[in-house]
Amino acid sequence: MRQTIYCVLCVLITLLLGTLAARYVMDLWLLAFFESLQTHFGLLAIALALLALLFRRHWYAALLLVFGIGLTVHSVLMLREYAADAPAVANADKSVRLLSFNIENSNFENGARIADFIISSKADVVEIFEAEPIKTELQRIGNTYPYRIGCGIMTDGCDSLLLSKRPFRTQEIRSLGSLWSNRFILATIDMDGQPVAFASAHLSKPYFDEFHAIELNILGSILKDVQEPLILAGDFNAAVIAPDMRQFLDDTELRHTFPEPATWPVEAGAYGIAIDHVFARAPLRLTSVRQIPDAMGSNHFGLMTEFSISK
Repeated sequence: MRQTIYCVLCVLITLLLGTLAARYVMDLWLLAFFESLQTHFGLLAIALALLALLFRRHWYAALLLVFGIGLTVHSVLMLREYAADAPAVANADKSVRLLSFNIENSNFENGARIADFIISSKADVVEIFEAEPIKTELQRIGNTYPYRIGCGIMTDGCDSLLLSKRPFRTQEIRSLGSLWSNRFILATIDMDGQPVAFASAHLSKPYFDEFHAIELNILGSILKDVQEPLILAGDFNAAVIAPDMRQFLDDTELRHTFPEPATWPVEAGAYGIAIDHVFARAPLRLTSVRQIPDAMGSNHFGLMTEFSISK
């Protein structure tokens, strides 16, 4: 019986580690789910290998343990590879606050509550994804955020929404591919004499064929032409460890905080993964990116970001 359990565990661990290791030899969208969860699955493989060793002390289980530790450690190194340096607050201008939140399209019962939160958030700029539940609340939200793009302004759709207390110097909304329409917003806003480019992006899920990588390529080509200090927030449906995300960050020179707050699934709390991100490019510096602990009925946690422009 012990031998049977040991063999079953070793087979499961081998399959799991083989799937995780496949990213190092091929780029296949079918692996996207496992790539974003490499740290979590790596820890699971380590636990299973230790359990296998309890049933039988054998070199193969020990080899699987070492391999699992190696993949897990490398996943952490990749998660922080494109992290920004610690902010030099003493050499920075006034802090700016950005709220970004995927509120989930079907979350209508919490629309008024989310609108109350937006109004009281004290954010300078708000970026909402799957914004339909607050469409009926936009009139009163407009008393605090009189400038907006999305949900009837520049588009009839109500997926991506950008709200601002200050007027836009430039504004643009467009599609990132053929799968979804008008899920990218770019607006330049004057922040006390310093123009800042605020970008908003909502990408498709990475296991929808090659659409995710295509959208990232289009997004990267747009952002590389932005001259102003740039901050990008969005629902990317993938962790920064995913190969196409790593290529995107390398091409655009955007950076994130480390560790990033977990945003999905909400049931996992702080032990989930970060698929909603806030990226910045120098001279803009991220001071903090915090999880909003109340998801208010959404399947994502929102993020509250503070950033500044280095002098």
